[in-house]
Amino acid sequence: MDVQKISNNAVQQIIDTFTEQLIQGKLRPGEQIPTEVELSEKFGVARNTTREAIKILVAMGVLEIRRPVGTFVCEGFAEPMISPLLYGIILSRGDSYDELLDLREIMETGTMLTVIRNASDAEIATLSEPLVALGKACRKKKPSVEEVFKRDDVFHEAMMALAHNRVVERIAATVRLMTHDMRHESVELMLATGRAEELYQAHEKLYRILSERDVDGVYREIRSTYFVPDEEKQVIALSEK
Repeated sequence: MDVQKISNNAVQQIIDTFTEQLIQGKLRPGEQIPTEVELSEKFGVARNTTREAIKILVAMGVLEIRRPVGTFVCEGFAEPMISPLLYGIILSRGDSYDELLDLREIMETGTMLTVIRNASDAEIATLSEPLVALGKACRKKKPSVEEVFKRDDVFHEAMMALAHNRVVERIAATVRLMTHDMRHESVELMLATGRAEELYQAHEKLYRILSERDVDGVYREIRSTYFVPDEEKQVIALSEK
């Protein structure tokens, strides 16, 4: 492991050095790193500085401590790796409706394409169960916003699981959490304007697109599951006055 002595911002510089050496292949998954004492000597810093940097890298899922053997570079994807990225998305999301709409469209499109690539026909067929439940909720004489919203969530969560990609699933779930109010508003507006069946049919189209592995259909139909025209929002706003 090539290490240069550092001074200012020591903890961050240790982390940056590990990152660079992972990128350059000088550190590899499963490789044991030097001890705290050895690293401190090589970096020219106090042991508590090295210890702090290692703690951060462990929390990020880059390193793992195997007592009493030592500290190693993690092998493969570790769940904590994605957390800093997700917090970054959450903190920088802003309050723009259009930006959140774009983010949701990008994420759901990507999720569907991943499902088409990774899921078997039998797995995709399991989406029929939450789809039927959504249809029943939408076709009640007076559909409940909360029930329809819940059934919509169950359908999309089941679809995300079929991506067979923990990174995609985790980010997609976070995006759905961030857009909770937007999605709830869409369901509420569609039910209020008598479009419950249209909402169900939009999801039925998504199911058919996945079943037929229709990549072009993903781009054509994805926004129809949650887009409500501005003029309809105005109608609802006037009716509530």
